[in-house]
Amino acid sequence: MEASWIAGLIGGILIGLSATILLAFNGRIAGIGGMVNGALTFARAEQWRWWFLGGMLGGGAWYEYGLAPQPTPTSTFAPWAMVIGGFIVGFGTRMGNGCTSGHGVCGLGRLSGRSLAAVMTFMVTAAVTVFITRHVIGL
Repeated sequence: MEASWIAGLIGGILIGLSATILLAFNGRIAGIGGMVNGALTFARAEQWRWWFLGGMLGGGAWYEYGLAPQPTPTSTFAPWAMVIGGFIVGFGTRMGNGCTSGHGVCGLGRLSGRSLAAVMTFMVTAAVTVFITRHVIGL
């Protein structure tokens, strides 16, 4: 377990590298919310989005089922709560003009003030949500 930070470091490097390559060669920001939204138009010019998303899912599956030293722990949250949370996150992504990956990885890397404000909002909201669910409601 002492080497678990190495996997995180390698993953972070790969995320940063893929975002940099996408920006350098395609001029696009690797925000996953916008990527999925654009892919759902099914336009031929947006086909690259499907390749990027497929590579992301395939890379995660390859790691989980082929390289990971132990399986990822399963969630104890109710499926209905995760579905509702997913819709809330999707709504927030549209409202905030981007998702955590777009603002956090790409926006902060480009020194965007708007992304800094968005990431600070994400982090404060996450901390308050964890506090309420764990210590006030007791989930």
